[in-house]
Amino acid sequence: MALPSLGVQPVEQSRSKGLKPGALGLASSVAIGVASTAPAYSLAATLFFVVAAVGLKSPLVALLAFVPMLLCSIGFSELNKADPDCGTTFIWAARAFGPRTGWAGGWAIVASDVLVMASLAQVAGQYVFFLAQGPGSAIGADASGGWVLLAGISWIVAMTYICYRGIEISARFQKALLSVEIIMLLAMSGTALARVLGGHPPAGSARPSPAWLSPSHVPVSALVSGIILMLFIYWGWDTSLSVNEETADKSRTPGRAGIISTVLLAGIYVIAITAVQAFAGIGGKGVGLTNPAHQFDVLSVAGGAIFGTSGLGTVLSRLLILMVLSSAAASTQTTILPTARTTLSMAAYGALPEPFARINPRYLTPAVSTVVMGAISIGLYVPLNYISHGNPIADAVTAIGLYVAFYYGLTAFSCVWYYRATLATSFRALLMRGILPGLGGVMMYAAGCYSLQSDWVASNSYTMWTVPFLHWRIGGIFVIAALAALAGVAGFALMRATSPAFFRKQTLTRTITMLISNPEL
Repeated sequence: MALPSLGVQPVEQSRSKGLKPGALGLASSVAIGVASTAPAYSLAATLFFVVAAVGLKSPLVALLAFVPMLLCSIGFSELNKADPDCGTTFIWAARAFGPRTGWAGGWAIVASDVLVMASLAQVAGQYVFFLAQGPGSAIGADASGGWVLLAGISWIVAMTYICYRGIEISARFQKALLSVEIIMLLAMSGTALARVLGGHPPAGSARPSPAWLSPSHVPVSALVSGIILMLFIYWGWDTSLSVNEETADKSRTPGRAGIISTVLLAGIYVIAITAVQAFAGIGGKGVGLTNPAHQFDVLSVAGGAIFGTSGLGTVLSRLLILMVLSSAAASTQTTILPTARTTLSMAAYGALPEPFARINPRYLTPAVSTVVMGAISIGLYVPLNYISHGNPIADAVTAIGLYVAFYYGLTAFSCVWYYRATLATSFRALLMRGILPGLGGVMMYAAGCYSLQSDWVASNSYTMWTVPFLHWRIGGIFVIAALAALAGVAGFALMRATSPAFFRKQTLTRTITMLISNPEL
C-alpha cells in the first residue's frame, strides 16, 4: 500500500509466465513496434479519408495525432518500469484501479486486435495476386472473392505459425518485412518530391508549402475528424511493450522502444504524406487522393504513377505492391503477438481459463493463446467476408478506434493514479508520470467520445442495422463495437463466476515498499 506521507511506491510482484527472457534487444523491439503499425498499409487505407476531411492539411493532422500517442507512450514506459508484465494495460490498470477495470483493458486489446485481423488478411490476400498478376489482377480486385479469402486465411495460418515458433524468428521476420516497407516508402517519397520540385510536375500536383502545417482555414470539426482518422495509423507501437518479458533490460528497453517507435512513425508519415500529396494532389480524378475509385488504396495507384510503367519503373511499381503486402503481413503477425501475450498474462493471474497460460516448452511461446488467436481471427474473417459483400470488414476496422482510445487512455490514467503518491517527489515525476500521461489520456478519451457519436450515424458506415419496431438506423461500426463489448461482458461474467480469485484481488500481490529517492526509477 502506498504511503503518501513517506513518498514510497509499492514494488509489484509479477508472475513468471515461462517466456524466453532476454531474447530481444532495443533494435528488435523498435522494429516490432514500428512494424505493428503497418505504415504502408495504414497510409494506403486511411489517406483518402484524411485528405477528404482536411485537404492539404494532412501533414499537420499527422503531427497533431502524434501528440496524444507520444504522451500515452510515456505512460506505458513509466508503468513498464514498475511492472514489466506482458499483460501491459490489463495488469497495470488492475493494479491502479482494480481487477474489473484491468479486465476491461485487457479485453479492449483483444477486441481491437481480433477486429482488425480480417482487414489485414484480406489486404494481404489481395496483394498476393497483385504481386503475381499485376495491379490489374481481376482476382485481387475481388476483395471478398473465394481466392482472396483462401489467401488471407493462409496468411493468418502462416503468421500464427511464425509466432508459435518463437519470438526470435518473429523478430527476424519483422526486420526483413519492415526493411522492404521503409525502403520503398522512402524511395517513393524521394522520387515524388524530385518530380514535383524538378520543374516538370504532373498535372494536379501541389508544391509543398509551410501552410500545410498551419491550422488556419480549416474547420475545427474537420480537423478533429482528421485527427481521429489519423490516430489509427499510429496504433500498434505498444506491441514493443507486450514483448517486455522477452526483452533484455525488460524494465527500460521496451518503454524506450515504444517512445522511439512513435517518433519514427511521425517522421515516416509526415514525409510520405507530404510527398504523395504533393505529387498526386487532392483532386477527385486520376491519381488525385480524393478519387473515390481508390479510396481503400491510394498508395499503389499513386506509386505506379510516381515510378512510371516502363523499365525500372515497372520493377519499382511491383516492389511497391510488395511493400503493401509485407506491411499487411507484418502487421498480421504483430497483431497476434500482443493478443497472445495479453491473454497469457490474464490466464496467469486467473482472469482467463488456465489453458491460455500454457507455454510451449520448446519454443517458449504462448502455445494455446497463439493458436486460439489465429483460429478466432479466421473464424471471424470468414463470416465477415460473406456478409453484405464483405462490407463489415471495413466497419470492423473503424470500430477498433473506440477500443484503442479506451485502452491507450486507460493506460495513461493508470500511470497517473498508480504513481499519485510520488508525483511531488521531483519535477520529472510530476511531468513524466502525471502531467504528460494525464493529457494523453484526456485526448484519447475525447477522441473516443467523438468516435462513439460518429459511429452511431448510419451514413458513416458501410453497413447498418434497423432496430425492429423503432425503425432506427444504426451504423454498422457502432453495432460491431457494441457486439464486441457484449462479448466482453459475457466473458467477464463467466470468469467472475467460475474463477473469482482474480476479482477478489487474491492473485495480485505486492512485495515490499521502497523509498523513491532516485527520480529515474
